[in-house]
Amino acid sequence: MKNTALVLLAALATASAAFAASTRPPNIVLIFADDLGWKDVGFQGSDFHETPHLDRLASQGMVFTAGYAGAGNCAPSRACLLSGNYSPRHHVYAVQSTDRGPKEHQRLVPIPNRSGLAKDNITVADALKAAGYATGIFGKWHLDGPEGAEPGEQGFDTVHQAYHTWSDAKVSDPANPKGVFSLTRGACEFMEKNRDRPFFVYLPHFSIHTPLDARPESLEKFKRKKPGAQHGNPLYAACLYDLDAGVGILLAKLAELGLERDTLVVFTSDNGGTQASSQEPLRGNKGGYYEGGIREPFIVRWPAVTRPGSRSDTPVINLDLYPTFLAAAGAPVPAGKVLDGESLLPLLRGDGALRRRAIYWHFPGYLNQPVIRGRDIDMRDGFRTRPVTVMNEGGWKLHLFHEEWRLDGGRDRLDSNRAVEIYDLTTDLGERHDLARSNPAKRDEMLGRMLAWINDTGALIPAERNPRYTPPAPGAAPAKAGKKAKSD
Repeated sequence: MKNTALVLLAALATASAAFAASTRPPNIVLIFADDLGWKDVGFQGSDFHETPHLDRLASQGMVFTAGYAGAGNCAPSRACLLSGNYSPRHHVYAVQSTDRGPKEHQRLVPIPNRSGLAKDNITVADALKAAGYATGIFGKWHLDGPEGAEPGEQGFDTVHQAYHTWSDAKVSDPANPKGVFSLTRGACEFMEKNRDRPFFVYLPHFSIHTPLDARPESLEKFKRKKPGAQHGNPLYAACLYDLDAGVGILLAKLAELGLERDTLVVFTSDNGGTQASSQEPLRGNKGGYYEGGIREPFIVRWPAVTRPGSRSDTPVINLDLYPTFLAAAGAPVPAGKVLDGESLLPLLRGDGALRRRAIYWHFPGYLNQPVIRGRDIDMRDGFRTRPVTVMNEGGWKLHLFHEEWRLDGGRDRLDSNRAVEIYDLTTDLGERHDLARSNPAKRDEMLGRMLAWINDTGALIPAERNPRYTPPAPGAAPAKAGKKAKSD
């Protein structure tokens, strides 16, 4: 089915007037950081980290201040990005398993996780390749589990992975920490080789993911620097500084090749920051669905289209990049392909708004390790995430917790349980003041649309009671969080 759709797409692309025209479509470069938090970079206000190349990129393009990952941790976010689908459609919800954490504190039996992105799911690389693009990946794939596929089977002509699996990602050459510079060199060589045709570069780095690693001279630089009020970890700062240097090399190569004006460059991250770096005022961190787990640095630079130094507070999500890239390339949506995102071109051009009303996240399981300033029940029981569906509608954020919703009576018990939380992010970015009880009209209005979305996407909701569940005693000490997945 996938091959048939791609043949049809290639035929359409070949016949398209856009590709017969004298001006070729733009090159597309997507730089994807790993575990980089919203507050970590200079242009988002870090008081210790230094990201001069990213700051310059931000000044040259559009910064989305409410840019989001498609999920709270690595693999599902990448699945959303590359497939253009929300997690209920591809079923990659977590790294390894949705059944992580103390079993006796899980009230429901989680929905099983899919280990990788299905081979027949047409990716953005498939679609761009069929539209005549040279396609290359340089870095972390993380979607090739037993139920997944390799990047070469998902539309990438050139595959340069620093490590086949995350377990191979050991401390690297001191001059090339986490493969930052070898990956960047690979991407630069690919761009030079394909300079006379449109290309798609996907550069998913292994930084800032643990184990942290940096050049010795970068580490010394930050050891000598006075810590800020919010950030002050020299190794973390050095790791980010080296990542930023890699970005600078790639951008300089585009300029050297004379391709800067005709290249759409995107920089963002796969999920929120870890406990190694404060994201305040954001609540939570990687793995959770409060803002600290999903809000990301998000830059788009396209000199022919975007106004330098522009900003947008419209909520956008990484699965918007698939339709954005197709629209920029003048390429059709693959036959039969459902895209859940929306092209950002009206925002990038500054001549329109998005049509949609809300964006969503869905996680039907459990993820161990409590979060920074999380829900008190999560902190007590040792979870970053319990079964939850989340929506952002124009800056209003709703969390629907399925344990309470399923087991405590649903809508009839909303006033006496904790199934729903809502926050007004325009005045409460830190999600400190739950308005679900004080604003029931807004709560029920949003909840109705969320339940419709759950139905429309066929999102699987845990419903079976866990027979091993044991309610914690009042005042009990926090549960042991369990082992963290190696590639989490």
